[in-house]
Amino acid sequence: MKRSLIALAIGTFGLGIAEFSMMGILSDVAADLNISIVKAGHLISAYSAGVAVGAPGLIVLRRWPLKKLLLLLMAIVAVGNAMAAFSPSYAMLLIARFFSGLPHGAFFGAGAIVCSRLAKAGEGAQAVAVMVGGMTIANVFGVPAATMVSNLVSWRLMFALVSFFGMLAFACIKGWVPYIAPLPDTGLRGQYQFLKKPQPWLIYAGVFLGQASVYTYLSYVDPIMTRVAGFTMGDMTWIMMVAGAGMVVGNFIAGRLADRYPASLVTAWLAMLVIVVMPAIYFCSTIKIPVVVLTFIATGCLFGIGGPLQFLIVRYAKGGEMLGGAGIQIAFNVSNAMAAMLGGAAIHMGLGLASPALVGIPCAALGGAALFVLHYKYKG
Repeated sequence: MKRSLIALAIGTFGLGIAEFSMMGILSDVAADLNISIVKAGHLISAYSAGVAVGAPGLIVLRRWPLKKLLLLLMAIVAVGNAMAAFSPSYAMLLIARFFSGLPHGAFFGAGAIVCSRLAKAGEGAQAVAVMVGGMTIANVFGVPAATMVSNLVSWRLMFALVSFFGMLAFACIKGWVPYIAPLPDTGLRGQYQFLKKPQPWLIYAGVFLGQASVYTYLSYVDPIMTRVAGFTMGDMTWIMMVAGAGMVVGNFIAGRLADRYPASLVTAWLAMLVIVVMPAIYFCSTIKIPVVVLTFIATGCLFGIGGPLQFLIVRYAKGGEMLGGAGIQIAFNVSNAMAAMLGGAAIHMGLGLASPALVGIPCAALGGAALFVLHYKYKG
């Protein structure tokens, strides 16, 4: 495995901790800063807002060499999370979370292009899978470890840890990633020309709906496992590690398949698999072993859909490759927020705690349909 790809994976490892660990330390932050849980939840939204704002901001830096751009993004990660670690107030922490979210989507966008440039012929999807793999591994080990240490000592340690990985990724990118020339400058308007074609929108639809199809369930996996399946709160640590392991396995298997077969077809069939898995989760939600195994499969599909499409968008975003790649992360984050609302609505309607799994079925069907259209009509 190339060291340059490992350098990118270290970066996404840190980003994974930054994005997903916040949920596990909300109560600690709220208690320490004397704010409500709802107000603390805005810190998650602030990060997502930073992702959405920072991704389009890439067009300002479109003339930069890609290595230089990656170094800047990791520097922002390190500084932003250091600001969060030492924030004296809620307002400062909110600003720091927004600032540290700015490079998230941009890093994936630029990183996908670097992966495609550095990969051997026919191994581009696998190269992107290595980069995305950093985030999946973060969900298995980094997030539980950061959450545990933060709960035992201080929530500020989580941000300090992300800052450390930002600095480590900066050093590894500087030492291991070769010089890569900037992309041809198509001008400000040229950055958006790819959006006039249907293929990128079908890819974004596949990401948005494919991620939502699993996140409607995953957003409520805690109460489903503890109050329906009968697990204890202590069991949630290893259950989430199983879910994270599914992300790792799904990401790498899909990456290999997407180099052998059309990425749109691979991801479309994974969306079809979700249509089977979600009702199975609903009907097996009271049976411990099956529901955990099905969760592993579901999270495998989650990252199995997202990874290859992060690679595929580069092909269909000519002239705006970085913006196209960053758009995947925007779709991913907006999808997460929408999925949580849809799953919550099903529960509030009195359909039961396990009902969010059923909400994911139409999302998977629509996402899979978009990807099948991309394959059969546009040869994606």
